[in-house]
Amino acid sequence: MSQPILQFGTSRFLQAHVDLFVSEAMAGVAGTGDALGGITVVQTTDRADGAARIAALAAGGGYPVRIRGISGGERVDRTVQCLAVKEAWQASTHWAELKDAVAGKVRVIVSNTADKGYLLDERDGPSALVPGAGVPHSFPAKLLVLLHGRWQAAPATELTLLPCELIERNGEVLRDVVLGVARQWQLPVEFTNWLQAHCVWANSLVDRIVSEAIEPVGAVAEPYAVWVVERQARLQLPCTHPSIVLTDDLAFYERLKLFLLNAAHTFLAERWQRDGHPATLTVREAMADATLRAEVEALWAEEILPVFSTLGLAARAQADAYLGDVRERFENPFLDHRIADIAQNHAQKKERRLGPIVALAAKNAPHLAQPRLKAALAQP
Repeated sequence: MSQPILQFGTSRFLQAHVDLFVSEAMAGVAGTGDALGGITVVQTTDRADGAARIAALAAGGGYPVRIRGISGGERVDRTVQCLAVKEAWQASTHWAELKDAVAGKVRVIVSNTADKGYLLDERDGPSALVPGAGVPHSFPAKLLVLLHGRWQAAPATELTLLPCELIERNGEVLRDVVLGVARQWQLPVEFTNWLQAHCVWANSLVDRIVSEAIEPVGAVAEPYAVWVVERQARLQLPCTHPSIVLTDDLAFYERLKLFLLNAAHTFLAERWQRDGHPATLTVREAMADATLRAEVEALWAEEILPVFSTLGLAARAQADAYLGDVRERFENPFLDHRIADIAQNHAQKKERRLGPIVALAAKNAPHLAQPRLKAALAQP
């Protein structure tokens, strides 16, 4: 029997994030509840590592998630068993079952595809909708065929799509990609209208460091986790959980992460490059270095938090609270997050992560100096 939650992607991130939230809700962990039911995980590619995870998941019994880090000032090192995944399929071999599931019982579709997951494949065309046709090559084409089957079989049944890719306004982006394919294939306007008016394409933000895989399936993750979902009519969530936040202002949460966590990472990378620190330097070691720590704290206190103050008392209070979590995450004794890795594509990251802080300050606090941020942006 198919499950009400369908998940595209086998990544360790999803194992320790969405899947774990649903597992805890199904087990009645404090603060959770209202789980829709189990999860069917689908591998959309033929990669060998994903196939190994699908085989391990299909064997049943769940998998371990080891939570390691600091939370509320306390050291955390515990292992929980995730039992939410009830079925595990490969799209290439379970296409008929997948079509039946989406046409029937599925109520929520979650995805976390690879970096190129939203790209189309020129081999995909409207012939994929012909009964008995093979499996489309790209994720958007697969999703379109599945949704077309849903439209034909159960057009009145509610369906929410919750992409977890790290793309701004990810729900709207995925919707527009799928709509683009539908129009390219010249599908009926009634179907494209249904995609827009009936399906709920949710924008969301995920935030949790899942640092290692446990073979053949499982993951090591930090204690901090959040899944911020933009509120809209008819939205269905897989469950209720303390780490799932419904909001009318998703942009604010995106700003929290970008300004306080991502910007500090990039600032450390700038100092690492400029000052010639060892190639092996980690974020945790940088936070233990008195000089680097003082610079990061000054960046937060003097150049970033004042920007949140311009957004109101509540925004500043949320920023202060989030920064407390960021400090604990940066000091995680179990995580060796190398600054050399953060420094990849450094020039682009500076523009994307530091530039918006300076731009918002110029608008809301024109007298705020921000010397560290502006000096970093001035460097090539």
